Amino acid sequence: MGLAAEELTVIDQILSASAVDGSVLGDLRRQFPHLSWTKCDASDVAEAPFRTYPGFDLHLLDAADHCVQLTEDPARATGIVLAQRKALP
Repeated sequence: MGLAAEELTVIDQILSASAVDGSVLGDLRRQFPHLSWTKCDASDVAEAPFRTYPGFDLHLLDAADHCVQLTEDPARATGIVLAQRKALP
């Protein structure tokens, strides 16, 4: 099914908000139930993010071909990995 441009726009708006914290994952799951959502620490992901926000890196997940992998192609995305970055002191 993929990730539509309109969905990416909404996700951009949500994750760009200044007061976003770890609880945003529940909101995103409710708003986009057709996507799988995973949250981890940014240090757990070696690949470059698809997008970067103040507190998170966003990676697109492709599980369409029975082998889960990160992708740069929103049309292939079946899920999202939110990699939370530690706040600098």
